[in-house]
Amino acid sequence: MTREELPNLAESKLTALVVDDNFVNQSIHQKLLARLGIQNDVVCNGKEAVDAHCSGRNYDLILMDMDMPIMNGIQATKRLREMGIESKIAGVTTRANEGEKKEFMEAGLNDFQEKPLTISKLLSILHKLDFYVQT
Repeated sequence: MTREELPNLAESKLTALVVDDNFVNQSIHQKLLARLGIQNDVVCNGKEAVDAHCSGRNYDLILMDMDMPIMNGIQATKRLREMGIESKIAGVTTRANEGEKKEFMEAGLNDFQEKPLTISKLLSILHKLDFYVQT
């Protein structure tokens, strides 16, 4: 997909939160979102994601890593759902057996993708979660 073919969602004013403890993954996810015109913030663990929402921040999409210190993705997703957060949450992880994937989905995910996240996988998430991306 060439740069000209990528949709620009800046006009839609979509916002995203990247929740990942790995700097490289944070950077990749931020850049992919930015390439689509999606404003985004980054936090390093599940507790920071919960705290961000407690302080009044709200996001359309949350890209949630599964394996993190200080509240993993499963715990953070459950907590956010308990708080009534209705953001679309996509789980992203490098490793997950079927049991872990099932537990992560049951925590309240809307979608699940394996890392590394690519522009194609991100577009797939946006399509699946009804963000009406025009390509």
